[in-house]
Order: sequence, then structure tokens, then C-alpha cells
Amino acid sequence: MHYLLSIFLFLSLSLFGQGKLKPNIIFILTDDQRWDALGIAGNQIIKTPHMDDLAKNGVYFKNAFSTTPICAASRASILTGLYERTHHYTFQKPALQVQYTNLMYPKILKENGYHVGFYGKLGVAIDRPEQYFDESDFYDRGSRSDKGGYFYKMIGPDTVHLTRYSGQQAQEFISNAPKDKPFCLSISFSAPHGHDSSVEQYFWQEKSDTFYKMDVFPEPSLGQDLYFDKLPTEVKNGFNRVRWKWRFDTPEKYQRMMKGYYRMITEIDDEIGALRNQLAEKGLAENTIFIVMGDNGYFTGDRQLADKWLMYEPSIRIPLIIYDPRMPNKPQVVSDMVLNIDITRSILDFAGIKSPENYQGESLKPFLKRSGYSLQRNFFLIEHLWKLTDIPSSEGIRTKDWKYFRYRFINAPEELYDLKKDPLEIKNLALEQSHQKILKKLRHKFTRKVQQLKNDQLVEDVATQTLPL
Repeated sequence: MHYLLSIFLFLSLSLFGQGKLKPNIIFILTDDQRWDALGIAGNQIIKTPHMDDLAKNGVYFKNAFSTTPICAASRASILTGLYERTHHYTFQKPALQVQYTNLMYPKILKENGYHVGFYGKLGVAIDRPEQYFDESDFYDRGSRSDKGGYFYKMIGPDTVHLTRYSGQQAQEFISNAPKDKPFCLSISFSAPHGHDSSVEQYFWQEKSDTFYKMDVFPEPSLGQDLYFDKLPTEVKNGFNRVRWKWRFDTPEKYQRMMKGYYRMITEIDDEIGALRNQLAEKGLAENTIFIVMGDNGYFTGDRQLADKWLMYEPSIRIPLIIYDPRMPNKPQVVSDMVLNIDITRSILDFAGIKSPENYQGESLKPFLKRSGYSLQRNFFLIEHLWKLTDIPSSEGIRTKDWKYFRYRFINAPEELYDLKKDPLEIKNLALEQSHQKILKKLRHKFTRKVQQLKNDQLVEDVATQTLPL
């Protein structure tokens, strides 16, 4: 009798504990944070102690990229694990179609027993998005052209900055999460995105007024006229240049805007610290994974440009940190090229859930399980397919040592860079006779990848087809 009772108790505890063994996952996505706007990246000015601590005790991916450097398409790729050329979604498109929403990581987690929450900027038009989450609140910067664009949500009787509002919602989600289920919480901060309709552009909380006050920011990379002059006319006349004039076109404005940009990133870091403290107090810290990532890169005056959208490194490189307190190996810095579309499969892998075969990224979980692991990724596609006059569409391919890209709807030369010898992408080798062999090789590799992605489409969309050579 005692033996049978013991067996019953063992089986009951084992079955009950299965849910508890699954980790909680907190996925933090920042908006327009440069890959190097982190202390762990070697930045001597910015203060990101909590992000740095996660990186120093977890895995820091120093070569992470967004396959599409624009928020709408990148966020659709993060949700679905697909390239833009497959899911079709970007600005001015119909809502993400159900064939692709069925692949979204929140939906799959919810169907597999996770308590799923999302707060902040979804950035993708989806029919009834709330159906994919147990708890959610979708919002971005407001319509006012002053600080009210960031200060319009309320905690109690007072309006607060969106960063603080998102952080508070995240804390309440954790406090109220069911104790018998693991949770996945996605926090999509609007910061440090500039408030485009405002002269001031960047808004922060009063507590940050003194941050970076005495710092002098180095001049932007390739900020001289000659690098701007090399750009296609359509880029020189486009939104990248317009927003540069809003933010960085004088030394005084550049210093002021960079201080604001960094203050907004540090405020996100503060919220991460508060969440970690809360998890520790609730006894959840040792079973909660943190993923911290940016949605796309960002020009802070590079080539006399602002924002993203183009295929140059500052535009496509992103920050990425994964911290798993259960990780058996020592912390590490990973040099492999990893992508925004890898996060989707990774989240499901951490949750012990089989990913859909459609996913085009890879799981990054093995990096945390064993030292010396490599994806052996030789190349990836980069693309910005939105047809808009003020943001020239472009597409290309990046390998470890080379980058090839071309513009899609304008008359501009192809571009080819030897990233090993020329990491700043100064010398375009596409027209040099000595580099025609590598140019043709990369063109061919790009064309084959495009065809593969076309075959992977679940819904036909002729607007995303590549142009003939």
C-alpha cells in the first residue's frame, strides 16, 4: 500500500512538475537600437549595465543582423521566422495573412500551454491580434508632435514615458502570471525611435536629464561629404537624408540628439534591471530566459544619413543577447552570423516545442548548451522590398567576408564590398575587372536563394519578385 502510494505521489509530482520545468521566456525588442549602442559591444560612453550583465553571464552575438532593415517587415519576420520575400509583409500592405499568422511564435506557445503576453509596438497589421495572446496591449508613439508623443499613457493619475509604461505592464504581467504554467512575455519598446513629427525628436524621463551631459560623442563614421556624394541620387534625396537634417546636420544638433538617443536606451536598461529584481524576489530568476534584441540597425550620421532601410552594415546589424540561467557552459561571445529570423525557432526550442518546417531561421539554443558550436551559415539574404520613392528598395546577399547588393527600381550601379579588408564599405568593387568573378558568384548565389524563397511562399505575391539582371 505504501509502495503504491509512493508511486502515485511520484507520478503526480512528475506530471505536475513538467510545466514547471519549462522555462519562462522574456523577449525584449528595442526600436532602432544600433548594434554598438551597448557597453558589451565596446561602447565607452553608453550606460547599459543590465544588458551588459546578461551578456557577460550569457551569450553575446556580436554579428547579429536584421534580414530586412525596416521595422514592419523585420517584426513580421521575427513573429513568423520567415524572410520578407516569403511573408510579403511591410508598410502599406494588407494585414499579415492567416497562413503566416499560423506560424507566429505566440500562437504556437499559447497552443502548447504557455501563458503568453505582449506589450508595446506590435508593428504588424494582424486581424484580431489579441487572439494570439492571453494578455496584450498594443501601442506606439502617440499623434502629438511634442513630448506628448511619448508621454501619453498613464500610471495612476500621471502620464508617464512609454518605456516606463511598458516596464510597469511587464511587472504586472509577471506578478499575476499563473503559477501552474510557464510564461512567455514579449516587451516591444518604442524607444529609442525618434519621434519623427517633433523638432526635438528624442524624449526621455526627467531622471535621465544628467546622463551623458558631459560626454562628447565622436564624429559619425564616414561623415564627410565625399561619402555622401557617392550615394545614388535617389538616396541623397530620400528620407535617409531628410531625417539626417532633422537630427544630425550640425555638430551641436548631433551632440544633443545622441545624448537623447542614449538616454532612451539607458532607460530601457533600467526596466530590464527592475524585471530581474522582481524575478529574483519571486523566486523565478533561475528559470527565466532573457532575449534582448533590436529590430533593425540605425544610421547616426553615417554617410550623412539617419534611420535604416539601406543595405550598409550600420543599417542591418543589430544587438542580440541571450541569457539562460540554466546554461551549463561558461559565458561566451559568438562570432557566427545570426539573424532576426533565428529568434522564432530559438524561442520554441527553449520551450521544448517542435518548430514548423516552414521556418527559415535556425535555433540559437545550441550555442548555450555547448561551447564551440557553429551554425556553419555561409551567407544570408538582405532585402528591403517596399516600393517607395523616398526609400529606394534594395536587395542583396552577405557572406562572412563579402557583401553584394543592388537597388531595385532606380538606375544605380551594383555594389560589392570586401568586408574583411574594407569593413566600413568604402570601396565599391563591382565595376573593377579583377572582381567580376566574385561578383558573378554572389549574383548567382543571390538568385538561387530568391528562387528558393519564392518556392517557400504560402501565398503568391508578385510585388516581391526580384528584378531581372
